[in-house]
Amino acid sequence: MTQQNDDQEIVESLKNWKSIIAKYKKKSTKKAIGQMASSFLPFIAVWALMYFTLDFSLILTFLLGIVNAFFLVRIFIIQHDCGHNSFIKSQKASNFIGYFCSVFSFLPFKYWAETHTFHHGHNGQLEKNVRQVGDLPTLTVEEFRAKNWWGKFKYKVFRSPIVIFVIAPAYYLIITTKYPFLKFNNWKRTTYLLIKDNIVMIVPYLVLGYLIGWADFFAVQFIILFFFGIIAFWFFYVQHQHEFSYKKWKEEWNFVLSAIKGSSYIKLPRIMEWFTGHIGIHHIHHLNSRIPNYNLKKCFTENKILSKYVTTLSFKDGLKMMFHKLWDEEQQRMITFREYYRLEKVRVAS
Repeated sequence: MTQQNDDQEIVESLKNWKSIIAKYKKKSTKKAIGQMASSFLPFIAVWALMYFTLDFSLILTFLLGIVNAFFLVRIFIIQHDCGHNSFIKSQKASNFIGYFCSVFSFLPFKYWAETHTFHHGHNGQLEKNVRQVGDLPTLTVEEFRAKNWWGKFKYKVFRSPIVIFVIAPAYYLIITTKYPFLKFNNWKRTTYLLIKDNIVMIVPYLVLGYLIGWADFFAVQFIILFFFGIIAFWFFYVQHQHEFSYKKWKEEWNFVLSAIKGSSYIKLPRIMEWFTGHIGIHHIHHLNSRIPNYNLKKCFTENKILSKYVTTLSFKDGLKMMFHKLWDEEQQRMITFREYYRLEKVRVAS
């Protein structure tokens, strides 16, 4: 079966996807409150314990920070859902909760929500002005080939694991999300939103730093946010950078295919599903972002057709994906640098 026929089968099989998922969009105030309690209370408890351990064991502080990074992932999923207006019934409550979460995640609520919504509407499109929004910048084989040696070197450095999963998360949290680099239709409005978001996040940090002590406060926050960034970037990476993903130019792009083929399903242990708010069921989330995270697993379990064509990944598969570097338009898949140079030898020889 050709890829075109395969894509047509997917679109035809899922032509009723809107009616299938409609009932799962229902918001539950009870579930929302329960999720907040099970996220914020343990986070604050571990956060306080970290300050206590600073006096006698930095190693224990460090380990507790890793644990709390996972609770922060859970808090961020709440913020993420509030940005989609899918977490709780009240819009005012949703905005308040979203801003409250942003103080913990250090990610601007409204600005990040806008960029993320843009990503949902353009996921997998190859146009340069949209490709990097919500995903890691990825070159096609042709684009990489056209670069000089310096351009190739910079891209190789950027796509190295140490940069993508260690340096990039820190830069993203501190720099990228604190200045409106992304120019949407209304630049002034976007800038205003981000200034407001930054004030909401930074003022509590200054107050807490003054009350607790700058050194202790920023040491604890750095540990938590550092590991939170690594976890978040790993998930964003494996959700869209799998081998047989979906990347097309706008004129050929299809929303359903971008959700099903362009997103993955990450099969995780139950405890990790809990910490990550089932965001590993990413293909269904991309089909409709109005499904609350606490309904994703039920939608996934009760509707096998939604997952028939998705790429299923384990944690081990995700580690292998670190070697995916370029999008090959001819093969319609991500390839490694080794594969690229092998193809180049064949191309030059012919």
